[in-house]
Amino acid sequence: MAERHLLSSRTDFRLLKSVIWFIELKMAKLLRSADKKGFVVLKDTLKMGEDFMTTRKRDANFEILRVIAILMVLTLHYLSHTDLLLKTGEKATNLQLVGQFIESFCIVAVNVWVLISGYFLSKSDFKLTRILQLIAEVYFYTLLVTFAMQVVNTANVARTDRIFKTTQFLFPISSEHYSFATAYILLYVIAPILNKGVLYLTRKQLKASIIGLLIMFCFIKSIIPVNFPTDMMGYNLDWYICLYLIAAYIRKYNVRIVNSPKTSVLLYVGASVLSFAVAVFFHELNYKTGRFIYYSGVTFHYNFILCLIGALGLFSTFRYIKVKEGYVAKFARLLAPFSFGIYLLHEHLEIRDRWVEWMKGIYGNVPATIPGMAGHLISCILTLFVSCVFVDWIRSVIFEFVERVCANTKFWKKLMDIDKELKADEK
Repeated sequence: MAERHLLSSRTDFRLLKSVIWFIELKMAKLLRSADKKGFVVLKDTLKMGEDFMTTRKRDANFEILRVIAILMVLTLHYLSHTDLLLKTGEKATNLQLVGQFIESFCIVAVNVWVLISGYFLSKSDFKLTRILQLIAEVYFYTLLVTFAMQVVNTANVARTDRIFKTTQFLFPISSEHYSFATAYILLYVIAPILNKGVLYLTRKQLKASIIGLLIMFCFIKSIIPVNFPTDMMGYNLDWYICLYLIAAYIRKYNVRIVNSPKTSVLLYVGASVLSFAVAVFFHELNYKTGRFIYYSGVTFHYNFILCLIGALGLFSTFRYIKVKEGYVAKFARLLAPFSFGIYLLHEHLEIRDRWVEWMKGIYGNVPATIPGMAGHLISCILTLFVSCVFVDWIRSVIFEFVERVCANTKFWKKLMDIDKELKADEK
């Protein structure tokens, strides 16, 4: 077994080195071409069809925030897979304290992502094609990565798990192959219902509904050190609905969370630092007394009050920022549509527990010093980010080709007609 595992690891490493070399070569060519032609080459291949961007350019400030959010997600997963977070019942090391500090600033990522979605989708037309595209992206990675792993004989599926694993690959949304993707797609499905509520409820009614949801899913769990059966830690649709309505309320009534960008930054930084302090305090309390096992990890939860406040602060910061048209804005609009694909690729069941080990094959183990650890983190995250962007760019080219081929088919025209009918019904 040990020899087989070693052979598999070496095969994975050789395969990864070849992939990285190929990606670097192709990305260099693509970026040179993009620089000469003003990003036209890559831009023309993207047809992501976001609901809120069909009639105008994407807001560059929020596109930058989306890129930052996915980088934060990659960082969160790096920290968890490298044992750089505080562990309940164990004495904290300096590296773990640093990792926990970084975690406290990145944990807002998913909340920020859903806030952005709610902010724009609440004013958008419902499109069946957009939901089908999200589902197609999920299946693209679920099935393609699984097939590729099987071909190179590196699939990590035991005989006793084959039926269950097959179910996860064939029904990735129902089986929560990707927990975020499942909740996110369901949020898209019920978005028209939420939007009608936002449209017809009075301001007081909508505010009361949001406060009620926050009491249920956020406030109580944040102050009572008990693991309630109804608390899913913010990883489910219930919490996403709450965030969606908050963002829709902000958009509808032009609510300013705070009155300046500097105050927004302070809100984000303050909530993150306080979250770190809470995590360290209860970790030490648990280490010395054995109590507060649940609450020592509550700052990891998306529906923890400080995580919500930090996300609102970061969201507000970028809402104030105005990005001038130019290379920065173009580059942000170029990268942001790949964010969902980056998540799907690196969180595939065959990859999520292995990509850090692959990175160690390139950059070595995590150094024992804080500067060394920081450099290792940045190197791994950027390598993973670029690799996933390249793969998802290929996916976007394939999707665009399929769309062109199918554009004149009866099935495709029927989908377009359904979108038009749904839009007319909303009017």
